[in-house]
Amino acid sequence: MPGTQGPLNAFLDLRQMPVEDAELGPLAGLRLAVKDIYDVAGYRTGCGNPQKYEEAHAASRTAQAVQAILDAGARFVGKTQTDELAFSLFGQNAHFPYPVNPAAPDRVTGGSSSGSAAAVAGGLANIATGSD
Repeated sequence: MPGTQGPLNAFLDLRQMPVEDAELGPLAGLRLAVKDIYDVAGYRTGCGNPQKYEEAHAASRTAQAVQAILDAGARFVGKTQTDELAFSLFGQNAHFPYPVNPAAPDRVTGGSSSGSAAAVAGGLANIATGSD
């Protein structure tokens, strides 16, 4: 299972591979962070669970919702951490250093989309996927 990278512990430390996106479109120039419950072609999806990650194969296709954002011109910048199996209200996964809330470092980022929230709030991405 990968660790996290960056000062906010928002992104999973994965080998970066090119992900196709449109050069033009309403989201052109925006950086997209993708929660690690959504497939991105070439990447494994672990859902915050080390066993699931180790058993996963790299996705052959990008999730339809994520692909629509890429087709609108956003550029993929990385997969973000999530609570294990996206199951918590606190945004803390025992397998990773907790994401940092850049607006209030002494408070949790909240929810299973904590890595995505930290990435956007900290200016590491313009937009990110999450779930509820």
